[in-house]
Amino acid sequence: MKYSKIISGTMTWGSWGKNLSKNEMADLMNHCLSHGITTFDHADIYGAYTTEADFGKAFTDSGIKREDIQLISKCGIQYICDNRENKVKHYDYSKDYIIWSVEQSLSNLNTEYLDLLLLHRPSPLMVPEEIAEAITILKKDGKIRDFGVSNFTPSQMEMIGLRIDIDVNQIEFSLTEHSAMHDGTLDYMKTCGIKPMAWSPLGNVFKDDNEQTRRIHKQLGALLDKYNATEDQLLLAWILKHPAGIVPVVGTTNNKRLQQAMGATKIDLELEDWFLILVASQGHKVP
Repeated sequence: MKYSKIISGTMTWGSWGKNLSKNEMADLMNHCLSHGITTFDHADIYGAYTTEADFGKAFTDSGIKREDIQLISKCGIQYICDNRENKVKHYDYSKDYIIWSVEQSLSNLNTEYLDLLLLHRPSPLMVPEEIAEAITILKKDGKIRDFGVSNFTPSQMEMIGLRIDIDVNQIEFSLTEHSAMHDGTLDYMKTCGIKPMAWSPLGNVFKDDNEQTRRIHKQLGALLDKYNATEDQLLLAWILKHPAGIVPVVGTTNNKRLQQAMGATKIDLELEDWFLILVASQGHKVP
């Protein structure tokens, strides 16, 4: 695999979450590596365009070799904040902006290349030919290695994919948000050899207290001893069981939970247990 089986999402590392210091970020990177998490997921907008630079400073001091990790970033969202003069939140996928944004990310992250660049969200005004031209230039110049999208539908992937190869689509996917399993998104990616990555892989299971989450907790609780696992590990194992080869992007900065997340990769849910968990989420048997 080009990426670790569990990816560390950095959205809450900076000002949008934990406000980790440079030393804390460096320690967290090294903790991830010690447990086999070598891929770090960024977006230019995280921390209102500040988290990449904070990470980059910590990476420089971490002692980690660039070849030992993989860096992902996203571009395209023009966010309203003090660091950008935008009148409205919008998307920009012009050739010049994509190239400029990648160069900014490279400078911020203190790296010469991104392992993966993603278009953060689809825009109704995106021009596939212009996107393809930008990606071709970036690949030729060695500034990105792989290209992908995020939150794109099958038709949007097809439109872009006819002009430039798509390696990855990062989508929301979890036990409580698994529409991609039914609307053709994962089918399309499996057919076309596009790697799915899943953001918010634990869904709302630990956030909401309602009939659905109570059913889920009850079912997961009945399986804990069988798999010698925690609930969050079973939720990740449920995702990992899917034949599309989904890679979870976990947003925690907690050392123990990161270690537990990697433990989920060793759990192989039995077929009926996978469906028991699905039924608990849906509240009814499968059709």
